[in-house]
Amino acid sequence: MPAYVKYVDVTKCDGCRACMVACKNWNDLPAEETEFMGSAQSHPKVTADTWNVLEYIEHENSKGGLDYLFRHSSCFHCKDAACEKVCPENAISYTEFGSVVIDHEKCVGCGYCVQNCPFEVISLKEYKDKNGKEYRKAHKCTMCTDRLEEGMQPACVTTCHTGAMEFGGKEEMIQKAEKRVQEIKDRYPNAMVYNPPGVGGTHTVYVLAEKPSVYGLPENPKVPTSAVLWKDYAQPLGKMMIGATTMGVLGMFVSSRLFNKGKQDEDQHDEEGGGSNE
Repeated sequence: MPAYVKYVDVTKCDGCRACMVACKNWNDLPAEETEFMGSAQSHPKVTADTWNVLEYIEHENSKGGLDYLFRHSSCFHCKDAACEKVCPENAISYTEFGSVVIDHEKCVGCGYCVQNCPFEVISLKEYKDKNGKEYRKAHKCTMCTDRLEEGMQPACVTTCHTGAMEFGGKEEMIQKAEKRVQEIKDRYPNAMVYNPPGVGGTHTVYVLAEKPSVYGLPENPKVPTSAVLWKDYAQPLGKMMIGATTMGVLGMFVSSRLFNKGKQDEDQHDEEGGGSNE
C-alpha cells in the first residue's frame, strides 16, 4: 500500500481551531485548563490530552509589515522516527499508512520518546491503577489511524473549511505542496515545503510562508546519533550476543547432562562389574 501524507498549507489557514475541536471529539480527549496567553492561542503546545494545537505567530515581514501566521501543530509522523528508534519496549511502530503509533499495552512510560522527538510532540500522561499506584503512558497524534483503516480521512482534515489541509498519496501531496510554493512566492519570498530529509521525510508535509524557525520548528531536524546507534547497531548486536550466550549456556547444559550421564553409566558399570568379581 502506498504511503499517505497529510498536507498542510499554512497560508490558507484562518485560525478557526476547528481541527483542534475535531481531534478532541474523535479521540475523546478531555478538556485542559490553560493560562491566558495574551493571544488567541489556547495552548502553548501539544500535550498528552491535546494532540494538535493551532499556533498563532506575530511576525514582521520583509516589508516591515506585521503578519499573523497560523500553524496546525501535531505529530509529523517521521519516516525515520527517533521515538521508534529509542523505545526499549518496541511500543512504537509504523503503520501501512505511514503513521507512527504507540501501543499502550507495551509502553512503560520511560519517556525516552519524549526526550528524543525533534519536534516535541510526545507527552507522558499520569494514571493510577486500582491500588492507587501511579504509572505513565506516552501519548500523541495518531493521524487518526483508526479512521484510515475504515477508509476515512483524519478528523482534522475533514473539518478544515478553508482547504488548508488535505490527505492523499505521498507523491500527489508533495507535488501539490511544491506547486503551491511557486504560486505564493511573490507574496511570501521565503515560502518553502517543509519535509525535512534528516528524519527521512515526514507524513505531515507543510507549505510554510516563512522559514521554519519563524514557526518554532527546527531548520534541519535529524534523528539523534545516539538513537541510530542504539536501534540500528546496539540492539541487533545485543540480541545476537544474547542469542549466542543462550546457545552457549544451553550447549553447556546439554554437554553437562551428557557428561554426567556418561559418568553415571560408567560408575554404574564399574559397580556392577566389581560385584561380579567378588
